[in-house]
Amino acid sequence: MAYVISDACISCGSCAGECPVGAIAEGDGKYEINADACIDCGSCAGTCPVGAISQG
Repeated sequence: MAYVISDACISCGSCAGECPVGAIAEGDGKYEINADACIDCGSCAGTCPVGAISQG
């Protein structure tokens, strides 16, 4: 199951740089994870300073 970014996202971008497959991009008001590209590695979740990323 792909990771998701909640509304707690502060749009800092730290997660996007950690994604090995480039599945994270800036969306409307927060970053978003492309579920089809996500490989469920969890690299992004460990870098989020506000804990906005979890396995969906």
